[in-house]
Amino acid sequence: MDEKKLIEMAMDVRKNSYSPYSKFSVGAALLTDSGKVYTGVNVENVSFGATNCAERTAVFKAVSEGELKIKAVAVCGDSESITLPCGICRQVILEFGDKDTKIICANKKGDYKVFTLEELLPYAFTKF
Repeated sequence: MDEKKLIEMAMDVRKNSYSPYSKFSVGAALLTDSGKVYTGVNVENVSFGATNCAERTAVFKAVSEGELKIKAVAVCGDSESITLPCGICRQVILEFGDKDTKIICANKKGDYKVFTLEELLPYAFTKF
């Protein structure tokens, strides 16, 4: 699956975001090694610590279906600038990816930039 298709999926699912507090909707599309795609949105909570990011929603959906290897993640936020995963999401993606996992970061217009997870999370805390 190409990067643009993953971005389109992230942009499309973003409409399901539950973001009444930040008013910042985020969508994610995650590609596993098996070729399956899982999507996710940010789900906010009045107790902000209980909020879940779009990327982690997609990861948790994939893991709950037995998918334990991430190939790429596209993330798209509701802004003019590209949206990058937060630190917690980067660490969760690393748990099921590796340093070469593609992180495709887009803005609301579909402009994007591709990073490796190692670029976004240098000197990561790993299980190795």
